[in-house]
Amino acid sequence: MVVSLHKSRLPEEIMHQSDSVVLSFDSVGHTVGSGRGEKKTETFVLRSSIPSHLAANPGTGSAQKESIAAPAPAILKYDKLGFLLKLDSKLPPELASKYANFSEGVCKPGYASALMTSIFPKFSKPAPMFLDDSFKKWARIRDFVPPFGIKGQDNLIKAILSATKEYRLTPALDSLSCRRCIIVGNGGVLANKSLGLKIDDYDVVIRLNSAPVKGFEKDVGGKTTLRITYPEGAIQKLEQYEKDSFFVLAGFKWQDFKWLKYIVYKEKVSASDGFWKSVATRVPREPHEIRILNPYFIQEAAFSFIGLPFNNGLMGRGNIPTLGSVAITMALHNCDEVAVAGFGYDMNSPNAPLHYYESVRMSAIKESWTHNIQRETEFLRKLVKARVITDLTSGI
Repeated sequence: MVVSLHKSRLPEEIMHQSDSVVLSFDSVGHTVGSGRGEKKTETFVLRSSIPSHLAANPGTGSAQKESIAAPAPAILKYDKLGFLLKLDSKLPPELASKYANFSEGVCKPGYASALMTSIFPKFSKPAPMFLDDSFKKWARIRDFVPPFGIKGQDNLIKAILSATKEYRLTPALDSLSCRRCIIVGNGGVLANKSLGLKIDDYDVVIRLNSAPVKGFEKDVGGKTTLRITYPEGAIQKLEQYEKDSFFVLAGFKWQDFKWLKYIVYKEKVSASDGFWKSVATRVPREPHEIRILNPYFIQEAAFSFIGLPFNNGLMGRGNIPTLGSVAITMALHNCDEVAVAGFGYDMNSPNAPLHYYESVRMSAIKESWTHNIQRETEFLRKLVKARVITDLTSGI
């Protein structure tokens, strides 16, 4: 088997090409065209050789070499982003063997990242959940402005981290030899599924924006480990916050980091700081319960996984991934098993509930300026089909 991967150093844009086994990747995970004016590339070739066979001569009983024509090498084909084109719900043989002795419900170490790598060979697991005091050393985010990096935000981030002083999960969660995570979306598909107990059984339960828990425990569970949000999406009524969870900022613009500094230091939030709607002016969390999500996950989800327009690394029309896809990307790097619930929009059912906690219908969805729901759905379906993630509500 021969698979050639070309890794280009600097080009910034995707060059469209037909599906091919030969891929060229740029510094943020784009694929560029083959042999059409790129800069110097590095080629990696993986080979699987076929050994010679010894066959017994039925007439003499002696063993002799039998000349067998080697079959044509099997070629794995990848799409222009680098995902395997032919996805299979069956585990690759080597992974099926590795996890064969794990009984149902037992956490399988390295499962999600191993499957992700099998369908997307460029995947590299090391990527911390949160920014820590070494954030300026990480080149992958240093040269991009928000939301894809931290350029220009050094002083604000340093001030926030000097107050929070914590950059990890709890010691108990960090010490787990195998970690099962679930991202709970806000979709109406969660309603009346009675998945609450199953959701709470995961080690890490991740919720998004202001989706409520109180009163909906039967369907969405009552446990929250992380609540990932941004200023306009944060819960504004203090009584709606759960008691024990980390408040995690996903910074999409420079004002978001400024807002978080106000929150951490309990300063007055200015409503005229460039927000597009009203924002929370207080979060009932102590500094050590607040984190900053690593913006690399926004960058990777957008450009490497979903294939949104690069736009010179700047926020633009249709190139911002939803918070759900960002959370899944983070989980693939930091969890051994990954599940989702409450994801997916059924546009063929206009009267279906849009969210599990309100009566707004699916027909209320309007075209988004920032997101590309169709491309995101294609990405998530790849993960579900290849069993990289488990969709408890079958909405994707």
